Amino acid sequence: MSLNVANSSVISTILRHDTKVTSYKIALLRAINDVVVSFPDVYTYHQNVFVPLRALADYWIAYYWPFVDPHWPIYQGRRSLRASGLNSDIAFRQALTSLRLEWEYSIGTASKPSDGFFLINEMKIGRKNQLYSPAFLQKYQAAVVALCDALEMPICYAGPGKWSIFAKPVKFKSLQGQGIPVPGTLLEDRCLVINAELWQTFRDMSLWVEALCIHEWCLFTERLPQENQHQPINRGDIYRLLTDRPDNRRPLTWERNHIDILLLEGTEFICPWTEKSITQGVSYHLDHLMPLSVYPMNELWNLAPSDPHFNAHQKRDRLPSSQRLASALPHLTHTYANYLTSLQLASVIKEDVNGRFATVPQLINQAHLSFPQAVSQVVGDFLNDVAVSRNLARF
Repeated sequence: MSLNVANSSVISTILRHDTKVTSYKIALLRAINDVVVSFPDVYTYHQNVFVPLRALADYWIAYYWPFVDPHWPIYQGRRSLRASGLNSDIAFRQALTSLRLEWEYSIGTASKPSDGFFLINEMKIGRKNQLYSPAFLQKYQAAVVALCDALEMPICYAGPGKWSIFAKPVKFKSLQGQGIPVPGTLLEDRCLVINAELWQTFRDMSLWVEALCIHEWCLFTERLPQENQHQPINRGDIYRLLTDRPDNRRPLTWERNHIDILLLEGTEFICPWTEKSITQGVSYHLDHLMPLSVYPMNELWNLAPSDPHFNAHQKRDRLPSSQRLASALPHLTHTYANYLTSLQLASVIKEDVNGRFATVPQLINQAHLSFPQAVSQVVGDFLNDVAVSRNLARF
């Protein structure tokens, strides 16, 4: 990374050199921040990190989703009259609008502002892709391609002059040996290279970065002239769109079915929070260890059978205290070990873990931990880090 300013001021540098023509740079900062938080253990390698543009593009799908409502479009840049008519405010509006319309067709109802987050979470779970039609998957890929192309501009002009903050994205295969990729990176992926110190800066300041980006985005959108609006858009409206999060609309039927099979076979689970035994015939909830209100993650490592009363009335959307988390880790290890006894669940949890955490193989090979022990350790660290960095309520 070519950088002439201290890492602590890079974030403000990017915004300071923004002419506010579009919301691209704000979206870039927010996406980098979300990627840093979403891959929690990459920092332990203390190396430059390679982030596929498609990972950033997924977050852009979520951010811009409420702004491409075909019945209530909210513009994100200037529109000027050209020979062919009005130019688009953002280069990917047509592709993303088309994806949103196909999504609404597939679910049979109007989309919610947070459905972009819901969608990208579902698309990360490969076994769920079979639920979507070829037409939908084609539109999703077209949107990702359009967004990846659009990302090049804010990356190029992030600072004073071209490529002054970030280097031009190149394919991962030409970067091997120069840093570490986020989990799931493919050889042909074009990648943004983030300096190790800058990655740590985002990690340390993630809550501030998110708040700053949302604030700047609200101010930017409020100042833009909007067309065909029944009433003026104010920053409160934009704030609600940018912070809406999906509820647990997916019933987790597939996961519950396979856990129920294990229970029928005599497997015992232990609630990580109450240490209550869960066996055949005992009611349970599939608890999201990391609440959906914090990060929408339906991956199997984030789901654990738990006491339904405690989950509904005490844990809710809170994170465990350090002491409670330490007590829960052996039970999480037991849960993950149970998942490995199911051929279907074993395949899924390995896929989900490999796509999220970088240090599990290292813990297995160097610390001689079992897979369930390694996963419970990185998950525990993740939950604690997020609780501390975000100053979240704990139980």
